Amino acid sequence: MKISIERENLLLALQAVANIVEKRQTGSILSNVLFAAEGENVSITATDQEVEAVARSVAKISQEGVLTVSGRKLLDICRSLPAQSLVQIEEKDKKIRIQSGRSRFVLSTLPATDYPSIGYATDEIAFTIDSAVLQGLIASTQFAMAHEDVRYYLNGLLLELNETSIKAVATDGHRLALNEHSMPLDLKETRQLIVPRKGVNEIQRLASHTTAPIDVGISANVLRVSVLNQTLTVKLVDGKYPDYERVLPKGGDKIIEADRETTKSALQRTSILSNEKFRGVRLNFGKGVLKASAHNPEQEEAEEEIEVSYDGEPLEIGFNVSYLLDVLSVLQGDTIRFVLSDSNSSCLIQAGKESGAKYVVMPMRL
Repeated sequence: MKISIERENLLLALQAVANIVEKRQTGSILSNVLFAAEGENVSITATDQEVEAVARSVAKISQEGVLTVSGRKLLDICRSLPAQSLVQIEEKDKKIRIQSGRSRFVLSTLPATDYPSIGYATDEIAFTIDSAVLQGLIASTQFAMAHEDVRYYLNGLLLELNETSIKAVATDGHRLALNEHSMPLDLKETRQLIVPRKGVNEIQRLASHTTAPIDVGISANVLRVSVLNQTLTVKLVDGKYPDYERVLPKGGDKIIEADRETTKSALQRTSILSNEKFRGVRLNFGKGVLKASAHNPEQEEAEEEIEVSYDGEPLEIGFNVSYLLDVLSVLQGDTIRFVLSDSNSSCLIQAGKESGAKYVVMPMRL
């Protein structure tokens, strides 16, 4: 291999895959990136065997080749080089020599044949989605994913596809987030995909850094997302997601509307004196008013009162305030709507105006 590449082009490609590179310095080949030079492009691949990222860039290639080299060291070297510099890379005697101006580096390599690949068969489902839509679906729901739950399928995000829409769903058993975007898909039956946490984070990062449409492909237990010169391949979680439709409260007759920012600010202030472990806050809904209160083991108390639109019977209910704040931070619109049945039932939270986003929060005893 012998190539010449602009430092900025190489740096962008390395940064695009850097999050996937194995951080633990075990000497494993997973701490390396697969570096391939062919035609007029170099491609850099990183994998942890759950998520695989590929970034491509133009380069002047005198001799084609493929090898693996430490991703962290190559990235650190590239970052340290002067802006607008030219980087020359040459493979010789199972090492690569990197030269830029008067700077020279020699790195060891491992055989490319030993580098693992997730693999991808032909598309079973393929479609294109606006990057802002995909980013929005994930951003509005991913906070509700479980963390290291023994029910491993809850540690990921459900993507549900049908012929008229795509849904994103996340739950940790205490709260649920759902967002739906209408779009025609060439599907004969509903398809559910559970995307692991790391894959969700990388897809979100990719979608938030581009305005170009994103190509999505699904094959067996693998999801592939491509945009411009980057591709992510994610191994899906093998499991059955719980029936989230059963969790959505139905028939709630107590509907409260409030200003989103006012409610959020009041809850943030109240949370300061909530129990640090349980984060409980008590909400008292009355005619035209919401009172939020909290106390902690030190006998300290906080109380907030805000105006709301409500004309029903008084209702007192407790929640984990962090769950409510998570929802209010991602919900779009100026107003929010709480839909309740009683103090022992789940609360449905939606935007005041029509929206595909729905949030369910379980009550807690205080």
